[in-house]
Order: sequence, then structure tokens, then C-alpha cells
Amino acid sequence: MQNKSFFVVFLLFFVISSLLLSTDFLKGQSVFRAIPPTPNQVQGKPFLAFPSGDSLAYEGLFQTMDSLLIDGEETHLTIMHIGGSHIQAGIFSNRMRANLLTLSPGLVSARGLIFPFSAAKTNNPYNYSTTYTGNWIVAKNTQKEPCFVLGLTGMCIVPEDSSATITIFTKKNDSLSYNFNTIYVLGYSDSMWVKPQLRLRDSLLIEGVWNAKTMSYSFNLETDINTFTLQFAKNDTMWQPFYLRGFYLDNQRAGISYVDIGVNGASVLSYLKCELLENDLQLVHPDLCILSIGINDANCNDFDTSQFINNYKNLIAKIRRVSPNCQFLFTTNNDSYRRISRKYVNNPNGYLAQQAFYSLANYYKCGVFDLFAYMGGLKSISEWEKAGLAKKDKVHFTTEGYSIIGDLLYDALLNEYAKHLKQKRKQYESD
Repeated sequence: MQNKSFFVVFLLFFVISSLLLSTDFLKGQSVFRAIPPTPNQVQGKPFLAFPSGDSLAYEGLFQTMDSLLIDGEETHLTIMHIGGSHIQAGIFSNRMRANLLTLSPGLVSARGLIFPFSAAKTNNPYNYSTTYTGNWIVAKNTQKEPCFVLGLTGMCIVPEDSSATITIFTKKNDSLSYNFNTIYVLGYSDSMWVKPQLRLRDSLLIEGVWNAKTMSYSFNLETDINTFTLQFAKNDTMWQPFYLRGFYLDNQRAGISYVDIGVNGASVLSYLKCELLENDLQLVHPDLCILSIGINDANCNDFDTSQFINNYKNLIAKIRRVSPNCQFLFTTNNDSYRRISRKYVNNPNGYLAQQAFYSLANYYKCGVFDLFAYMGGLKSISEWEKAGLAKKDKVHFTTEGYSIIGDLLYDALLNEYAKHLKQKRKQYESD
């Protein structure tokens, strides 16, 4: 921060660190979340564990947080959260997003990558809305052989005629508003004859600029907006498919962007099918990637942990090719049941997956959020269901359950940041 004296920075640091470290503060107006009691809750266990013993796993991440929260620098932090249906629902991940963005005023940055799930006839995250007209053909990374090329969102939709439209509205949610002035339409047509247009509220039509590197069209606006409609330019040529992988919404502001990506039923192998994943990652460039893929990988009779670990290594290699300094945080599978012959049977693979995640965290010298242990291990989700925190399928959670998990992960990460601040404060005091 160029215009602030050392004394001001030093004072700001003590204010922020005191808020995080003070016991009296934590009892009152806390930046941490009050977690209600849950069934089989294990006390005293660190649910963000570091199998490698590396206490500096997130030092780069925390230094960026220092720049934002303490130094007031115009810097940017991007967190990407990838998973299956737990993340497509948008409750768990949005709880994390909302918690982080309330750490300090003005942290809301780009909304980032979104997908028009309604046009794919599946559930849309509740923190933004999408509507559509016309018929759209859908391809997903959960299909054995997707009929279209996929990107980071794991889904692709193709309109059947030129009159089809998509409307996006980043509605205000949790007292946060996500306005944007740059829109990337992730998509293309084979001949490049079919081009996207954006219709704004005042019916103004604008055309984008093609970027071959990201396989997308960029639209730069003069003012911030929170809604637009995608349509297609009319021309005299024959209609050809336009392969839409989603949108990236940007505003070039400093702060925190929390990008969540989820496809119902997706496994790690599902994301390895996404040929344009690295193209789309060039827009995201995550600083931290939270990996919550695994519940579908382990939903089988013979769970191959070695293959699961190797698939994860291949996925992480793709991410690091674009963002070499990206840090990782794994979340274990929750306890779950499988439906066999009309009966629900506990899935013992939850324990095997837990061990695999610890192995991955040790290999990458990063943290693992042990949701499986927190829940109480095998068969614990039945108790969560009785408490109204899990659904009858004994795989998914209720809104309250997902909210608790989001608060847990937020508190676990913030606790590590508090340790970082405590160490930094000791250094300041000794200098």
C-alpha cells in the first residue's frame, strides 16, 4: 500500500489480528460462526488436518488475505470450489462465499463462472437466476461419451434454432450484490458464422470480441449491470450449432471471487473428460482450489482408491498447468448410504475415501477438511437425517445441513489464518 505509513499499516494489522485472536471478541461480535450441535459430533479433533505437518501450506493464500484485509491493497483473491451435486446446489459453497465476503467491507469482486442450469433442465444455484427460451440440447461430463466438447463447468448446451435465448440475473443475495461490466460468453460455432449478441435492459444490442485462447467472446460494458440476455445474430447463412459452456462475469475490482463448479453425479473422471477445462481456467486463475469431488467415485461395489488418487493427480496437473501457484484444500466425502434392491445400505467406501484424501493432502502438502470424521464416521448420516440435517436419500443434506458444513469449513480455514496472524504479530512485536 503506497500511501499509508508504516504506523497506519501496523495499527490496521493490530486491529484485524485482535478481532481474530481475542477471546473476548470471539464471545461477542465474532468473525467466526457459531456452529450448532450436530449428531455424533467429535470434540477436540482438528477438522482441517495437515497430514504432512506443513504449517505453511497456505502461507501464500494468507499473505494475499493480509494484503486485502490489513494493507488495503488493490489485489485480488480467487477461490475455486469444484464438486458434484453438493456444489451444484450452491448452498454449501455460497455459505463459504458469503462468510468470506463479510470479513471486511468492499471485498465483493467478480461473480466469476456461472452456467445456465435451467436451460439444461436441472437445478440452478439459488444465488443467481437463469431463464431461457427455445429448445437446448444438453451434454454433461457425467455422460459416458458427451456429444459436445466440455469445459470447466462440465456442461454444454446447444440451441436448436437461432431464436433461443438465455437470460442471467445475479440477484442480490445474503446482502451481497454481484454487478459486472465484462462478460465472457464461453462458446463457439464450428464455422464461426453464428455469433452471440447481448441484449441489455435498454434493449441495446452489443457484439463481442473473439478470443481463440479461451475459446470465448468478451463483451466490455461502459457501466456495471446485473442482468443481460444472450441471443444470436441473424445472418443469411444456414443455422449452425453454438456450443455454450457458460459465462464468466467480471468487474476488474479488487477483493475475493468465489467460483463454484458442480455437476450432479460428477466424479473426478467426469472432469477429466472436459477438453476445454484448461482454456476456461485461464479466466479463473484460482489461488486456492477446494476439491469436493468424491461422493460419486465411491458410490460403487469396488472402490479403487489408487485409481481415485491417480485421477485426482491428473486433474490437479491440469489446474497447475494454468495456475502453477494454486494451493489446494481437499474435503472428504460425507458418510452416505447406497440404495440396493430398494433398501438403503451404508457405504463403507466413505472410510476408504477418507484415507485417500489424507494421502492426497500429504502428497500435496496441503489441508484436508475431514467432514467424514466430524459427522461421526460410518452410519452417522442416519443421525443427521433424524436431526433434519440430511435428506432421506442419506447422501445429500438439507439447507440447514449444508449451511452448517459451509460454516465449519469457513471456521476451519479462518482458524488457520488466525494462527498465521498470531505468528506475524509476534514478529512485529519482536522487531
